[in-house]
Amino acid sequence: MNFLVAFGPWGLFLLAILDSSGLPIPNSLDAYLIFLSVKEPQLAYRYAAISLAGSMIGNVTLFLIARRGGRRFQERVDPDRKHRFRQWFKRFGLVTVFVPGLMPILPLKLFVISAGALHTRFFPFLIVILLARAGRYFGEAWLGVKLGIESTGFLRKHTWEIVIATVLLFVALYLLVIVSERWHKRHSRALE
Repeated sequence: MNFLVAFGPWGLFLLAILDSSGLPIPNSLDAYLIFLSVKEPQLAYRYAAISLAGSMIGNVTLFLIARRGGRRFQERVDPDRKHRFRQWFKRFGLVTVFVPGLMPILPLKLFVISAGALHTRFFPFLIVILLARAGRYFGEAWLGVKLGIESTGFLRKHTWEIVIATVLLFVALYLLVIVSERWHKRHSRALE
């Protein structure tokens, strides 16, 4: 990471691509984005946009690679188990992509790989990643601008609140999916 820091915004862009394409670089992109936002608050949202662009490239790359390699993986899995997981992911998969995409405490790569391997439709996947990452990176830039050097201390101090917020967000989105499905079923029965 220190090597990429020397390149400024281009290093941030490369780090975002590498981090999102499957290389394990835990939270260094987030820390670097906050650092740059604190150092140059007038450019903070530009740095967030650079992080977002790099992350989109990395996540799409990982998704497409998983989509191509997913067939081999699926051949090895028990058909019944594969069917149940496919049904579950079809129903809730993009929720499980959105939450870790938004919150820096959950690993996103596994869910991106699952989405690709299970042939999730590309456009909904792209929108979910875009919304989640935009919220995350612009939020971190805002935090860097508002709190300055205290941003990382704030995040460390409030780790449990962030974990609880993540769980609550997942539960709320999960319930929203269930309510939406029930509403659609009732609505379709009423039209028959």
